[in-house]
Amino acid sequence: MLIHPLPDPIAISLGPVKIHWYGLMYLLAFIQFLLLGRVRIRQPHIAAAGWKNEDLDDMLFYGVLGVVIGGRLGEVLFYNPAFYFSHPLEIFAVWKGGMSFHGGFLGVLIAMSLWARKRGRNILDVYDFIAPMVPLGYAAGRIGNFINAELPGRVADPSLPWAMIWPNVDQLPRHPSPIYQALVDGVLLFIILWLFARKPRPRFAVGAMFAMLYGMARFFTEYFRTPDYNVSFAGITISAGQMLSLPMIAFGAITLIIIYTKRAR
Repeated sequence: MLIHPLPDPIAISLGPVKIHWYGLMYLLAFIQFLLLGRVRIRQPHIAAAGWKNEDLDDMLFYGVLGVVIGGRLGEVLFYNPAFYFSHPLEIFAVWKGGMSFHGGFLGVLIAMSLWARKRGRNILDVYDFIAPMVPLGYAAGRIGNFINAELPGRVADPSLPWAMIWPNVDQLPRHPSPIYQALVDGVLLFIILWLFARKPRPRFAVGAMFAMLYGMARFFTEYFRTPDYNVSFAGITISAGQMLSLPMIAFGAITLIIIYTKRAR
């Protein structure tokens, strides 16, 4: 079986300054947002809507705040409130890992709403514009989780070729769930959404498609991840991540039905 290498979470040490791999993964996420955004701006239907590189640069500042603040508050409130309320200073230790996608998602929605109001743009157009650039950033974050040996998977069959022992957890073979989520929730979702968004779509169709597909992908990959805690939903036990994904699936699917029904009429 494979064994998690448990790499040093610190990538660079410059005296008292320590740069963590987890932070570098977020930097990579923001860089890919800028690069993909510049490619997207050159697409004819996006350029025709008046998007410019200056919009992208300004939007990134708001997005960074939304991701960091929302992601950390989501981790604190959704997953580990008892721990963080008992250790309040740990809330600010973001370099140790612990960022909730669902919290970051809500944070970005709020940040983009503020940006749209400032620039006089329709908020739904903003969501449609940024949605295809989100999945690869998410994938980078999950790679950071893997480097930190966070989010271990459920116990796996030892015969699974990529079953992995996480020495910081136990000696049992486990699914490398951060890698699953980076590939499925990140890379695969990016490919599908990018292809869908290359052509003109009704307003908010791209944003709604992202919500639905991400929720479905996350619901699936959460099955392989050791849950933070379980909840009962309609008599069925599911993980916290799956519970938080259900509203995204329902919202995205219902919104798409409404959009395309209205368009057909």
